[in-house]
Amino acid sequence: MTFTDPIGDFLTRMRNAQHGRHTDCRAPWSRIKQEMADILKREGFIENVTVEGEGVKKEVVVLFRSDRDALELARISKPGSRKYVGTDDIRKLLHGSAMAMISTSRGLLTDKEARKGKIGGEMLCTIS
Repeated sequence: MTFTDPIGDFLTRMRNAQHGRHTDCRAPWSRIKQEMADILKREGFIENVTVEGEGVKKEVVVLFRSDRDALELARISKPGSRKYVGTDDIRKLLHGSAMAMISTSRGLLTDKEARKGKIGGEMLCTIS
């Protein structure tokens, strides 16, 4: 099965799993999904991320934190409408309690890292 928006699909799978009170979420593996999950773990939004399987059956498994409410995940840049931000356009979200993921020439960065590195890119999503 092919998807036109694999990042949107990944965010929707996580959102649906949390609303269904699941402890984890599984999604087909890709490098960008793996990087997104690693950033979420590093920033403390999720508990753990693992990769299971081999080849085309490889999956990203995200384990949610039990002490936290459901994440607010919003896709910003969509396949039909890309949203690019320059260094000056990256603003703090909810006074720093939320974050944005930005795809840059240096890889996937949080909004804080992009501001610090003075680099812009495509704003993929926001998480709070």
